[in-house]
Amino acid sequence: MGGGTMSKESMSDYYSAVQLRSDRWSALRVALERLHRESGKASSAKLKTHIGELFDALSLIERYWAFPGITAFDYIRRQFEHGHLEDVSFLVRRVTRALTTGAYRRRSIPLERDASDSEDHDDEAILSPEARALSKHYFEVLIVDNVTEQQERFLKDSMRAMRRPEDPFIYEPVVVPSLEDALIGVLFNHNIQAIVVRPGLSLESHADLPILKRYLDRAGGEDAIDEIAPENYGPELCRLVARVRPELDAYLVTDRSVEDIAGLDLGICRRVFYNQEDFMELHLNILRGVQARYKTPFFTALKEYSKQPTGVFHAMPISRGKSISRSHWIQDMGAFYGPNIFLAETSATSGGLDSLLEPHGPIKEAQELAARAFGSKQTFFATNGTSTCNKIVVQALVRPGDIVLVDRDCHKSHHYGMVLAGAQVRYLDSYPLNEYSMYGAVPIREIKHQLLKLKAAGKLDQVRMLLLTNCTFDGVVYNVERVMEECLAIKPDLIFLWDEAWFAFARFGPTYRHRTGMSAANNLRERLRSQAHAKAYEKQQAKLKDADDATLLKTQLLPPPAARVRVYTTQSTHKTLTSLRQGSMIHVNDQDFKGEVEASFHEAYMTHTSTSPNYQIIASLDVGRRQVELEGFELVQRQVEAAMSMRRAISTHPLLRKYFRVLTAGDMIPAEYRASGVESYYDSEQGWTDTWDCWEKDEFVLDATRVTLAVGGTGWDGDTFKTQILMDKYGIQINKTSRNTVLFMTNIGTTRSSVAYLIEVLVEIAKGLDDLLDDASRMERLAFDRRVKNLMQDLPPLPDFSRFHEAFCLDPETGEGDIRAAFFLAYDENNCDYMELDGGIEAAMDAGREVVSASFIIPYPPGFPILVPGQTVSREILAFMRALDVNEIHGYRAELGLRVFTDEALVGQTRKLATAAE
Repeated sequence: MGGGTMSKESMSDYYSAVQLRSDRWSALRVALERLHRESGKASSAKLKTHIGELFDALSLIERYWAFPGITAFDYIRRQFEHGHLEDVSFLVRRVTRALTTGAYRRRSIPLERDASDSEDHDDEAILSPEARALSKHYFEVLIVDNVTEQQERFLKDSMRAMRRPEDPFIYEPVVVPSLEDALIGVLFNHNIQAIVVRPGLSLESHADLPILKRYLDRAGGEDAIDEIAPENYGPELCRLVARVRPELDAYLVTDRSVEDIAGLDLGICRRVFYNQEDFMELHLNILRGVQARYKTPFFTALKEYSKQPTGVFHAMPISRGKSISRSHWIQDMGAFYGPNIFLAETSATSGGLDSLLEPHGPIKEAQELAARAFGSKQTFFATNGTSTCNKIVVQALVRPGDIVLVDRDCHKSHHYGMVLAGAQVRYLDSYPLNEYSMYGAVPIREIKHQLLKLKAAGKLDQVRMLLLTNCTFDGVVYNVERVMEECLAIKPDLIFLWDEAWFAFARFGPTYRHRTGMSAANNLRERLRSQAHAKAYEKQQAKLKDADDATLLKTQLLPPPAARVRVYTTQSTHKTLTSLRQGSMIHVNDQDFKGEVEASFHEAYMTHTSTSPNYQIIASLDVGRRQVELEGFELVQRQVEAAMSMRRAISTHPLLRKYFRVLTAGDMIPAEYRASGVESYYDSEQGWTDTWDCWEKDEFVLDATRVTLAVGGTGWDGDTFKTQILMDKYGIQINKTSRNTVLFMTNIGTTRSSVAYLIEVLVEIAKGLDDLLDDASRMERLAFDRRVKNLMQDLPPLPDFSRFHEAFCLDPETGEGDIRAAFFLAYDENNCDYMELDGGIEAAMDAGREVVSASFIIPYPPGFPILVPGQTVSREILAFMRALDVNEIHGYRAELGLRVFTDEALVGQTRKLATAAE
């Protein structure tokens, strides 16, 4: 690779090439304006050199984008070299403005200046949302072929000549010469929606820019690419693109015979064209492919329904807005929401609409499109949140008496789901982060240990499901595929439920995708079918013959080829993607779903789903799916960039570092789970770390879109900092805190301006603390230091799950408990008592009494049960509860104390359990 340079220092400032491109254009605009003002001064020579360097940097980047295009870019550069500063300044200003506003996506931006041109021409602010919605959608098509400039012009002109007024979209072609350039292009240019692979492509790129070469690692690395035979460049490129951006459409133009192509893995290739220049057919296929993703069957049906004149003689007076438009007192509601939301409101399932409970029309089609988008075999919509999705899956799959392994710090809906299903629950402990009062995730070794213990006890046939949270609220992400393959090696028919409530966006980020449940399930299914895996499995089995548990625990186990891949994920679409509140999905990738689960799943779905679901939520799920298929890659990329910018800004600001600290992967994931050795995503000395390496190797990784900020150095606990400082004073809203941290979650709507505002606020807070401490007396300073020490050092250790009392646990050795029996035993007030947290409980323990919780005790934060019905209260749990300084503890009544079972109730339940066992 050769051509072009950029300093290491400037490169280290940027996490992504998209950010680099945007800032380089802005820097070029500023430098040209300054040069125009200072023309003739001594500083102008240095400015010209700087501008030349900016042009050099951009020349390596612009070849991957259709606007302004490398031809127009070279024209602007030549104008600069010829000294036409005023024209160059105007053109750069126009390009920068069009890139910033996205104007080039809605109309042609002329790059030749004449007297009629004005700055107002570029002002997109005058366009209404309605006007933008009516404009044709724009995208770019990547053509991969090593051609001359003349041939490139021919290709582009031929594609543009196919445009017709009736085309639903408009696109511009981008031509790159090599396989490597194509991989860089699809990962760098988010406008690309289709790729045309022609037979003349070469292998290597001539771009010499480290930030661009990073993208090759995400597509398998240069070493893997170098091994491709020349005759397979085209098919292999389609396969590699499928790995990183599976939503794209590829079209392969080849001069090889049908026999040579047949049987090859063509990845995302939609159609093969055999050595022809049929540009119209290619053009129509490109539009048809994008149209397939743009389609929103239910949203479209709902829009059409809203236009129909109807007479309403069913439930819902608000339907068609009649109860509002005829009201004298609630007109403000109609004015606030507008008419369409009410015109689209109905309880009917006819007239082109559909039933969520028995979908046969547009809802069914919308769910099928969602399955395609998220990589599942079946997808089901939910309009009452992921809490309900979790209960549906558990009820559909778990029968009374089945053993379920659950991470103890999972969402409360799972615990209640265990009650409803009558499961025997074996709680798994996550590794603790005592210094930040939060938990991480459950190590693979702990999961395998419990499975092997159950196997030794002869109970493996009773084990039904493993339920884990991926990713956790704090951003710890599992190596999903490895967890599943090692568990299947012990129990080949184990079912997995991955709670991905906070991870719906991950499907559309190449780095994130392979750690999602659906992607891992598809990879595992493909691998189990391969001959290579069968040989590796046989080899390992021979090696592990008669191996003890200690050996099995330290070995990365392989599943048998006949293992069944049975994976479910639940996602809160509304939490991280575009959907109205409570819009969620259930994704299924279960080889035994149709034969074993479909009927029970339908019954569970009917049990928990309203017969009057909100059609607006369903429509938003449909539209949200369209959005991520067409621009999810771009939005997730920008989301990660925003979070990374936040990390860098806080970590490098000298004043902020006095009071705040961004927790790194090294802080939140112990070294034993980080084989890559990556400590931090950003280091002030080394710059950015390419996260691809750790996301490939490590047992746990940290979701970069979540920034956990340690705030104990301010003297405020996390809850106080959240409510009294961020929310009340500055209007900044966040979800999660711990005793000494607050969590900032970026999302696909987060802008760089939002990040800038947050940094400004944190600086203002830090300056205020500086002023406060400058004026503090000696005693005030001692009090401040004591508060900081209390928050950052004197922290109670996080308690592990203690155990179920013998009244609810048949086998103390394996430890699974009947949470349902304990839950309903507490319905009778005669079986319960209250004990004071200070004094009463500890005195009872000292007297030898086993204190057993009769309720779920859920403090916010951390937001999961530290006690469940039937669990014994340990001294560690008691100490942790006393140390909690939160305002909200569900299940605990401060005026009465902790609700516990009476000794008589426990004795009676123990007898009942013993009788049942006999």
